[in-house]
Amino acid sequence: MSTETSPELADEEAPKLKKRRKAPKAADREQIDPHQARRAYMLIAPTIVTLAIVIGYPVVRAVWMSFHSDDSLDPATGFFVKGGWAGFENYTHWLLQRCGDTSCPVGNTAAGFWEVVWITVFFTIVTVSIELVLGFAFAMIMNGNYRGRGLVRASVLIPWAIPTAVTAKLWYFIFAYNGIANALLHTNIIWFSDKWAARSAIIIADVWKTTPFMALLILAGLQLISAEIYEAAKVDGASAWQRFTSITLPLVKPALMVALLFRTLDVLRMYDLPAIMTGGGAGDGNDTTTLSILVVEEIRSGFNSAAALSTLTFIFVFFVAFIFIRFLGVNAVESGGSGGGEKRK
Repeated sequence: MSTETSPELADEEAPKLKKRRKAPKAADREQIDPHQARRAYMLIAPTIVTLAIVIGYPVVRAVWMSFHSDDSLDPATGFFVKGGWAGFENYTHWLLQRCGDTSCPVGNTAAGFWEVVWITVFFTIVTVSIELVLGFAFAMIMNGNYRGRGLVRASVLIPWAIPTAVTAKLWYFIFAYNGIANALLHTNIIWFSDKWAARSAIIIADVWKTTPFMALLILAGLQLISAEIYEAAKVDGASAWQRFTSITLPLVKPALMVALLFRTLDVLRMYDLPAIMTGGGAGDGNDTTTLSILVVEEIRSGFNSAAALSTLTFIFVFFVAFIFIRFLGVNAVESGGSGGGEKRK
């Protein structure tokens, strides 16, 4: 008896088979407990409440404080006057560098606001770019198949495991006048007095500290690429450069975007390294000051003005994160993915 099926019969049976496959799914949906969704909300409610208290309240409180003025000295009476509603005065104080009805004088924290923004962006672009290149190279090395690979991976991660305060002090001693840096370079540079020398020292310390983190995230993406894809490319005669540009880069792009996002947000909020190594000084006194350092300095003058600055910093960081997720993250996900088969170990 022949088991072959005519095309006409196959066309007639196809819709029936689809219905049979869909039927169990519909039945399963009907058997779902109607109270299951309510129980799910009850289970996640404690987490939502905790996040609202830990994250939501400080943000709302800071925004509320930013619209109030700080207590100040009344020049007419000589007494302190309690601050009240100030509207956008604290924001114009920073964005327009206005102190009352006049421009803020040199030495006022608001007078150097835009310079501090530029310094923060400069640190971000330079350090993240260097860490991306070095991190990718380290990830490729750690992803190789050779003896002692585990020891190499553990060694690379050591700088990242060291606390940042310890790292800052370590490099502070290295770049001291009588430190290792001047001894190796045979120079007499006062690293933390010159503007560009101090910035270079901070960049080197940050790259040394956080490149392993970048390499770890990129390595996770490399591990997901199937070894069969590389083998097929070799059979087709693809060179090592072609395999790197046509296989490795496109498939590791999602992990690359995540690494770039994390590190960019970290550097935009950088405080400890420049604060410990230079105190935000060097050069004319503010050449290594970041936005986070400026916020801490402003707290000594007034909490409400510092709240406005912290709100501006939050909006700036949030905007950068939005750009990454909205315009880079989606494209990275759509163009990412790896084929099935055996993954690299």
